[in-house]
Amino acid sequence: LSRRWVLQQLIQENSLPSLLTKGNLGAVPVERIHRLVQEEMNVCSEAAERYPSNYNAWSHRIWVIQHLGKLTVKVLLDELSSTKYWVSMHVSDHSGFHYRQFLLKSLIGRTVTDNNALVQNQMVNEQKEEGSAGAEAACTEEQSMDLSYHLEKELELCTELIDSYPGHETLWSHSGDETLSNSHHSPATSHMAQAMDVDGLNESSAKQGYTQEKKRLKRAPMQDSLGLELEYKFIDNVLSTCRDVDQVRFATAYRKWLVTFLDQ
Repeated sequence: LSRRWVLQQLIQENSLPSLLTKGNLGAVPVERIHRLVQEEMNVCSEAAERYPSNYNAWSHRIWVIQHLGKLTVKVLLDELSSTKYWVSMHVSDHSGFHYRQFLLKSLIGRTVTDNNALVQNQMVNEQKEEGSAGAEAACTEEQSMDLSYHLEKELELCTELIDSYPGHETLWSHSGDETLSNSHHSPATSHMAQAMDVDGLNESSAKQGYTQEKKRLKRAPMQDSLGLELEYKFIDNVLSTCRDVDQVRFATAYRKWLVTFLDQ
């Protein structure tokens, strides 16, 4: 909390939000923002390394990305890249994978926002043609990010880690979350408990959230049935070749979750 207070004072002192939103970017403020973000990322990485499942460190990292990084596409993609090695070396630490879920869902949300902004700009520019090129170019630049590609790469990472480190529930849970996002191209709420234990939904609140999300997904068009087919093949391969008891248990639970949750 004390670090956040100091950062908030620096933001107010240098009027960083106004500089970022108005496009009045001077070299010194921008460099200072990047330096502050990088310094905080380093602090968070050290804290996460010292204490497993360090919720406070990853929570602070999210706060920094939201308030200093402003959830820009570049910052989100940089963080996806920089944390890939860390989660690969800490396959039992769910905090790191939860952070990557936050990054991917922020990218999804940013894509939706940018698409809406582009439509609005185009409607305005039908009556005002002057200056339209710059506005559309700004939106197009943000949309150039291939969301499907990054979701697919995340599933590839999960697959590689599951093969290399059998018997880790965190990897299967993360894979379930990204499979859901990749299939429907929309933000999905976290279902870590549901992913690994379909029969364990005894609390009414959990059941209600599960039912509501299931109804929402039934209304959504299935946009990547091939991806789900490949996911089923991967599960079948694990079940037929792996001798690790926990790995088999997690693969079975994951398949049951896919069948039940997606009504396949």
